[in-house]
Amino acid sequence: MKKTGTISHIELYVRNLKETRNFWEWLLIDKLNYQLFQKWADGVSYRFDDTYIVFVQTDKIEPKYNRTAVGLNHLAFYVESPQTVDFIRQEVHERGYSELYADSYPHASGNDVYTLFFEDPDRIKVEIVSDEKRKY
Repeated sequence: MKKTGTISHIELYVRNLKETRNFWEWLLIDKLNYQLFQKWADGVSYRFDDTYIVFVQTDKIEPKYNRTAVGLNHLAFYVESPQTVDFIRQEVHERGYSELYADSYPHASGNDVYTLFFEDPDRIKVEIVSDEKRKY
């Protein structure tokens, strides 16, 4: 039985499905326990429990995505520990993705959470968060 109010899915249109798949498969499958759910010529989806995220190739690439305009600002995902956040941050840099708010890492969301922000190939902001404080 489905829970009322639970998100079924999120669908995002992308400019380059191949780049998008490289990014999101690394993050969702390799790091966040999602599984490939559906795949077709112009799209792909990844599932975690009853929720899935869909990416669809579009030919309408103007205007470019802008997270500061009306619409989606970012997607945020929990991880189990601050160490996992650190590990993902290291891989973000190794893969050449753009970290956001690096000067405030790991507390760009405030001192009570351990957070990493970075961008996908379409500049959609991604947040990785552990609500457990790092023990130094």
